[in-house]
Amino acid sequence: MKKRIISILAMGLILVPFLFCTVSAKTLKIGSMSPLTGPYASDGTDIKNGVLTAIEVFEAAGGIPGYDKIELFPQDTACDPRQAVASANKLLNIGVAGVVGAYCSSSTIPGSDVLAEEDIIMITPASTNEQVTDRGLPYMFRMCGRDDDQAPAAAKFMKESLGAKTIFIVDDKTTYSQGLADGVKKAAGEMGMEVVMHEHVNQGDKDFSAILTMAKRANADVFFMSLQGFSPAAMMTIQAKRLGMTSQIVTNDAMFQPRFMDVAKQAAEGVYMTYGFTDQTIPEYKAFEQIYVPKYGKVAAYATYAYDSATALLKAIKAAGTTDPKAVKAELMKLDFQGVAKHVKFAANGDSGSSYIAYKIVDGKFVPYWEPVNGLIK
Repeated sequence: MKKRIISILAMGLILVPFLFCTVSAKTLKIGSMSPLTGPYASDGTDIKNGVLTAIEVFEAAGGIPGYDKIELFPQDTACDPRQAVASANKLLNIGVAGVVGAYCSSSTIPGSDVLAEEDIIMITPASTNEQVTDRGLPYMFRMCGRDDDQAPAAAKFMKESLGAKTIFIVDDKTTYSQGLADGVKKAAGEMGMEVVMHEHVNQGDKDFSAILTMAKRANADVFFMSLQGFSPAAMMTIQAKRLGMTSQIVTNDAMFQPRFMDVAKQAAEGVYMTYGFTDQTIPEYKAFEQIYVPKYGKVAAYATYAYDSATALLKAIKAAGTTDPKAVKAELMKLDFQGVAKHVKFAANGDSGSSYIAYKIVDGKFVPYWEPVNGLIK
């Protein structure tokens, strides 16, 4: 059974043998950057595990000629810009051929600046801030979507599906969450909705009573919660419900994480969020799930994007027959395959796009609810 699962995931892998300029077999070194400690460690660990699963599948399908193994060197960024720079420098010293990461845009941006100095390819599975790819770094790629795609989709959902006329926005001042919140505010205004207040909390806060009291008093149609991680969002959701706030809670893609429901429990029911559409019925997803879940548990937000990022990198290295960054980049730009999370094809700027939809939490599950073209999903 496992061989059949791996064969499904390996479909489309470039199987034409290439000669590597190597005398003896050696290890292909790949890096990952994500928070492995701190409040976002669950998401960062999901990224690491997604990459490990891709390596397992790739090696089972034959690996890469000239290399006896593919080894991952995971680095902990803790979603801290300074630690991200240190992690990137460590990966340079190790001599990795490419990097999957990071998670927080505030880590990916400075980390990628370091890697760019040595032309190291970086594919982020999770950083959605526009500046990740808009800076023009030649070896920066993105598997997930962008905030300037997510924000208009969220605003359109709130207006067309929820009938919202007023919105209260809160973020935690991070590059990602504040950038997305600003985008939602702009898009909402352009669509004729009123943002009654846009407030901020701090990372690490646990008591949100002051902000929530303001939100309850404002009584907006929607309480838009743009936060970096599931834990503070779960606590804010619980406290909002306890306070008796009646505004509909809508949140962002970082909450597409089963642990958000594990912490918020009943308070999470009925919460909406935007996230890139992943078809969980396709063979590629089912095969990934059967390998991933027994080892690592429920599939969370960015495990699939990390898997697709690592798969793209390994496919490009294999097709190039070298780890030379120019050659690998050329092969990355040729890729056009069905991944686990999405169809993978990169644009000239390194983005690969995402079809954002709205999900609703029903009975502890993320249920596709609305999409921008046809509205409600039946």
